[in-house]
Formats: sequence, C-alpha cells, structure tokens
Amino acid sequence: MDERYYTVSPEQAEIKAKYPSVTKKHEYLDHTADVQLHAWGDTLEEAFEQCAMAMFGYMTDIETVEPLDTVEVETEGDDMISLLFHFLDDWLYKFSADQFFIPREVKVLHIDRMSFKIRSIGWGEEFNLSKHPQGTEVKAITYSAMQIHEEEKPEVYVIIDI
Repeated sequence: MDERYYTVSPEQAEIKAKYPSVTKKHEYLDHTADVQLHAWGDTLEEAFEQCAMAMFGYMTDIETVEPLDTVEVETEGDDMISLLFHFLDDWLYKFSADQFFIPREVKVLHIDRMSFKIRSIGWGEEFNLSKHPQGTEVKAITYSAMQIHEEEKPEVYVIIDI
C-alpha cells in the first residue's frame, strides 16, 4: 500500500488547504503483523527524514498537522543502523511519551558519520484526535531487517511494530 487514506473532516480539509502538500518519498510494504517502511531521498539525510515522516504518516494524515511549534531531537548511535533506530525511536518518544508532538515535517540538519550523531528538527503541534485523523499506533521501532543503502540513491528500510 503506497498511501494511507484517512477520512478527513471539513475542518481537517481546511487545514490541509492552508499549506503546501508534504513531499512524500516513502511507501508502506506489507509485512507479517508489522509494517515495513521504505523511504528514499537525494541524500541520506532526506531518506532518514522521509522514514520519520512515513512513520508519522502511518499514525495520522500529516497534512492536517499545522507547523505551530518546533521540536529539536539530537540522536546518537554506535553505527549507522543503530543511529537510524535511535533517530526514529527518539521521534516516536516525542509523540508517545514526552509531548504528544506530531510533526508535519522533520528535517535532518546534520548526520555526523564519524561519531554517529544526528541533529534534527520537526515542525508540528500536539496531537489531538479532534483535529488529526487517527491511523494506526506505532508501538516500537525494530532492528529486524533494517537496511541503509547509499550506492545509487539513498534509501532505508525499517520495520515498525504496530
């Protein structure tokens, strides 16, 4: 399934109409009991951004999210795979445990490939069921079948537990 479809209220449609469409370079691949995210970009930074947006796009129609607030996330890992894992896990924490923050957009400001660190920022608001259509809850990020490819076009694969 390439795109999630949500029932959007007139109020949500009004918010969507206020902002330009969000660039989507990701898809959802069928996986037993879970969902595999496949994201890509012109750079590895963009592929990571798109993976985060695919995760949030599974939870709600991100185009109904208004960019009213910003949240910065700094992430560390032991290698590139753990960096991707922790990047997504840190953003999921901002949503599910910390601030109920749902971004309309996530931007990776810098990936330090030597010390495995990422600085990122997201623009969005607090998740609100009366404002944002409910999709499927993401319970956790998994290491299962996680892949990062940089040969031709940067792309990543991540399985999320739903």
